[in-house]
Amino acid sequence: MRAFTLGLIRTAARMMETNTIAHAGVAMKIGVTLFAQNYTDWERYEAAEADASASPNPPPIHDAQIMREQMHLGSLVEPLGFDSIWTIEHHFTPYTMITNPLQFLSYFAGTTKRIGMGTMIVVLPWHDPVQVAEQFIMLDHMLNGRSLKVGFGRGLGLREYNGLRINMEESRERFKEALDVVRLALTEEWFSYEGTHYQIPRTTLRPQPRPDSKLAENLYIAWGSPQSMPVAAHEGAKPLFIPQRGWDTHRNELAGYNEIRQNDHGLQPERPTAVCWVYCAETDAEAHEDASRYMAEYGDSAMRHYQFFGEHLQTTKGYEYYGQIAKAAQSRPPETQGEDIYIANHIWGSPETCIEKLRHVNEQMGTDDFIAVFSYGSMPLEKAEKSMRLFAEKVLPVAQGFDLAALPAA
Repeated sequence: MRAFTLGLIRTAARMMETNTIAHAGVAMKIGVTLFAQNYTDWERYEAAEADASASPNPPPIHDAQIMREQMHLGSLVEPLGFDSIWTIEHHFTPYTMITNPLQFLSYFAGTTKRIGMGTMIVVLPWHDPVQVAEQFIMLDHMLNGRSLKVGFGRGLGLREYNGLRINMEESRERFKEALDVVRLALTEEWFSYEGTHYQIPRTTLRPQPRPDSKLAENLYIAWGSPQSMPVAAHEGAKPLFIPQRGWDTHRNELAGYNEIRQNDHGLQPERPTAVCWVYCAETDAEAHEDASRYMAEYGDSAMRHYQFFGEHLQTTKGYEYYGQIAKAAQSRPPETQGEDIYIANHIWGSPETCIEKLRHVNEQMGTDDFIAVFSYGSMPLEKAEKSMRLFAEKVLPVAQGFDLAALPAA
């Protein structure tokens, strides 16, 4: 069943794909993703998690305020001229609070007319893949022809796996099977599946996908570990980069991904979507001051959410790479985590500096879709909105005019 399914998909892909080595005259698209972080509540959360008898004091900032602010930023995406709005999936902690990304995007589908949408990511092992396919099909109908990019991943949050009652050591197998099911549901009117974790009798989905639906062509896999790269290539999924290493490293990974596509499956090279944390200010000095603080807070929040200072990632099957990352992180001062990853690799500075850094990402990766994170850590709404508006005014028109750079060769 698995080989037959992937064979159908790859045959269709060969018919639809065009050479993407270089695209002079094709412009980069720029989107915005929203996370809804409540960074100020981490200490209260961790105290209550460690001691059930801890006093339930109210959070410094209520989640309701965070959600209102994120909805406000989302309402600016289309009028400021961005091309798309994205979001993520997480559960149970202040790290990010978008628990249902498709529900979140459905709101903006009804309040906008032009922009596309995407997920970065839906964590497939946490869901029934048939329902995931149904939900994407529904949103695709609501968008009525606008772009919808389907980003998947397998997640690495132990609290989330435990809270959702899924064995974390099964994540890789569940992910691969669930991806097969979703693709069947998007490409076959009637389908069935017999796997280790999912057994689906012959069934069909209604409403059916739109006749012009591109959902099956727009499947993305986010990878954080190098081991995920060949998985994405063999699955025929497009790459979604959330940089955790230098761009030169990611460039090499992208070249290896496209080499597998070409040599093993006869598919054309594929362009990546790249996600970066962004802070745009009038001067580099002002941007560095704020970006250093809020990106470091985001890094700290990620360390806490994924429990990188614990031992489980070093002993959980399928997460060996992250175990190495956790071990290395434990040897560094917490305040340097954001500096090492985010300040070094993401986009901050004056509008002119942001343009040059974004140009560098294009030259390194040949990305056709760049997604910006403007709100993170404890950043006040006013700062996030100011950064977003300045970027939209002075960076966006230039970046949307970039010709797509050549993809890296293997």
